Amino acid sequence: MLVLLPPSEAKADGGDGAPLDLDALSLPELTPLRRKLADALVELAADVPASLAALKLSQRQAGEVARNAELFSAPTMPALRRYTGVLYDALDVDGMDRADRDRAGRRLAVASALFGVVRADDPIPAYRLSGATTLPGPGSLRGLWRPVLEPVLAELDEPVVDLRSGPYAALARIPDAITVRVVTAGTEDAGGRRATVGHHNKAHKGRLAAALTRVRDEPETPSDVRDAAVAAGLACEQVAERELELVVG
Repeated sequence: MLVLLPPSEAKADGGDGAPLDLDALSLPELTPLRRKLADALVELAADVPASLAALKLSQRQAGEVARNAELFSAPTMPALRRYTGVLYDALDVDGMDRADRDRAGRRLAVASALFGVVRADDPIPAYRLSGATTLPGPGSLRGLWRPVLEPVLAELDEPVVDLRSGPYAALARIPDAITVRVVTAGTEDAGGRRATVGHHNKAHKGRLAAALTRVRDEPETPSDVRDAAVAAGLACEQVAERELELVVG
């Protein structure tokens, strides 16, 4: 099973890996577009005002542009440690034992505006690029990634649990994926659909991803995902053939 996580805007600094080698990343079919976007991002970084405008950053965030300028020279670290924030705090890679980390390496991947998808152990530098961005020159990331990324994900020979957020789900549809919504109990609308949780959404998805790394037998079905969630103390219901809900409150 592949659990596809959303990325985070925040990235850890530093790393002790060699500089970015696009040819060393998983899913080599994505390399040409990765290279095109990386080159465009470095070129854009030479013009700080243009970078701030394209990336929708404030002047106080100019350091993010500096990161992009050093994309090919900065040190790398495994993707699962590069991304930070609420979801990754809940995932707690540092708290995993060796067996859990090995399973995380096999089962977890992260959606990325720059790289499309990276596996947990793929070495990447810090960068700033969001899924909804339109880059001067290359254009909209959605328009660029969809025709390239969708066929690659469609050919995966493992079931996918899709935990991506909206802008990253828009980069590639995965029709047969198992989807998970984090919802609030007791908030059903006229159609019986519960409201999506805002603030705690990422934390619960991080806990679910952690639960799926701790299961020794490979999860394969929506019921396997539900059972792993319940075993981890999460309230989880299967509401459709390939749709689950984590129920909060």
